Formats: sequence, structure tokens, C-alpha cells
Amino acid sequence: MELMNKSIMVTGGAGSIGSEIVRQICNYSYNSLIVLDSAESALYDLQQELKQNGFHNFIPIVTDIRDKNRMNALFSEHKPNIVFHAAAYKHVPLMEYNSYEAIKINVGGTKNVADLSILHGVEKFVFVSTDKAVNPTNVMGATKRVAEMYISCMQKENKTKFITTRFGNVLGSNGSVIPLFRKQIEKGGPLTLTHKEITRYFMTIPEASQLVLEAGAMGEGGEIFIFDMGESVKIFDLAKNMIKLSGLKYPEDIDIKITGLRPGEKLYEELLANGENTLPTYHQKIKISKVRDVEYAKVRSKIDELCITNMFFSGNTIKLMKEIVPEYVSQNSDFCELDAAKKDLSDKASKIAKLKIVQP
Repeated sequence: MELMNKSIMVTGGAGSIGSEIVRQICNYSYNSLIVLDSAESALYDLQQELKQNGFHNFIPIVTDIRDKNRMNALFSEHKPNIVFHAAAYKHVPLMEYNSYEAIKINVGGTKNVADLSILHGVEKFVFVSTDKAVNPTNVMGATKRVAEMYISCMQKENKTKFITTRFGNVLGSNGSVIPLFRKQIEKGGPLTLTHKEITRYFMTIPEASQLVLEAGAMGEGGEIFIFDMGESVKIFDLAKNMIKLSGLKYPEDIDIKITGLRPGEKLYEELLANGENTLPTYHQKIKISKVRDVEYAKVRSKIDELCITNMFFSGNTIKLMKEIVPEYVSQNSDFCELDAAKKDLSDKASKIAKLKIVQP
């Protein structure tokens, strides 16, 4: 197996996906396992859990992936062969109002870890992305798409094999809808839902983490692996089923309240962008996305500009992200005005072009 006798680093290792990747890696004969997270309490809980289950050969480290000097020291000390990069901010409405942090972690942090992986001769870098990176409508999804694009640029260095995995929501992860509904049922309701027609793809945390490991093993570098998540689920039906499974009746015992779409939220998630197709792999649940070509030099310099602009608060970072990711169109957000301004400019440009053609 690919992990045997390897030094493995997992960023965001105390999160919902990261911690399950760590649990599954623990069953292999690796050399060392370095688990990084900035959430001290969550990392402590994972450490205690693994110790109680008889696992001792792992190193939990409290750190921030944005701290390049500290990360460089950790890479120098532990010399990882494989990096699983799961550290990210993921809550869509929160990140819509905290774009500075979203860019700093999801773009800047990914850039740090990717750059250090090349510098320190890491064999494979496996990035955990999201379906929200596809035709993004929010800051969080756009930052993950920018990170995917940066990883594509790094693949061109032909040193480290960069692999991206892209999937939808995982059941029961921190802040996801099922734990929320459970708490609301315990309190006697109502269950809150943003829109009656909203749908999402779901997968269990162990299954998603297992597929991340398998995609990492089969990846040769440069792929975006898409996980087959089955049919998308209507959240309204999920809410009704959870009420029923609790031995209660809808709407007599517990009602469902529609609250309206939150900033940046989509009705439907997609796993592929326009212009992307998939190729099968030997695993029936994993497909490879055929991604559109990227102008690597231009994209890389724009991403550098985004990180510097964000660091010094010296410009409109959302506008910059919309230039890097042209398909990023905000929904139900204050940033929609940037799309309107962009459309006005484009309309004016096309009118001028037409006038030039008409003139003798």
C-alpha cells in the first residue's frame, strides 16, 4: 500500500474529514503521522481518542498553516512523503462576511503548504476540495476554486504530484444540516430550512475519507477526482423524514419554517463546471474530471496578487477573485453589485466594438 513506511502529514487533521482521514491512516504501517490543526481542543480530543484505541505512533501539532516559517520548520523536521491538505474554512454564510479569513486560509494557506511541499520534495499532495468550487456563487466556493487552480499551476513544476478530490456534503460533519435538525427536534422545533426546493449531495464521513485515500493512491498528478455521490437529496424531504424517524408528525408535532436563502447559498450544487467532462477509473465511485486548460503563468501571478492584496487590505479582493474565476457569480450577496458593474462594462465594450464595425 502507498502509505507503508511513509511519513504522512494531515493538515486540518482535527476537522470532520481530516480526523477521519487520520483514523483510517492509523490502520496502516506508516513511518510517522503528523496531524496539524489550529483548533487546540479538537486536536486534544482526537489525541485522546486515538490513544484509547491503542494508536500511539502519531504527532499532534497545534499550528497555523498560514505561518510559513513554522510550517517550513515542521516540513524540515518531519520530512513528509505524502501531504493530505484538509485545512480550510468551509461555512458559506460566515465566509461571505469574513472574506479576509477565507482568502488567508483557503488560498494563502493552501499556497503555503503547496509551495513547501515542492521545496521539501514531497511525493504526493492530496487536496480536499468541495462541490462549492464548481461555478461558485459564494466567497468560500471561490476561494476553494482558486486553490484548485493554484494546485494545477504547481503541477507544472513536475516535482510533487498534486491531486485534487472534489465532493459534496458529508453527513454529520461539524455545522452540517443533520446535527442542526437533530438539535431543533430535541428543542421541539421548528426545523429551519432556507428554501423548499434546496437539494444537496451527501456522503458519510468514513466513505468520503476512504475515497480521498484511494484517489490519493491512484493519482499520478494533475487530476481532479470527482466522487460519485449518488442522487442529490431534497433537504425538505430529509427534514420530514427526520421528524418521522423521531416518532413525531409533521406539521402537527414539529413544523418546518422556510427562512430564505442565505448569502452566497445555491439551490443546487454541481460536481462539474461547464466545459468539464469525466473519465472513469477502476473504482466505480471515483471519476476523473477533464478540466479546462488554465493560463498557468497569468493565473499564478493573479493568485500571488490576490494573496498580497488580501494581506495588506489594499484592494478589492472579491473583484480580483472574479477575474481569476470568471464563472464566480455571487448570489443573494452584497457582492452581486460587482457582477452588475462587470456586466455594464462588458455591455459598453460590446457597444463600442459594434460602433467601430459600423463606422466607415
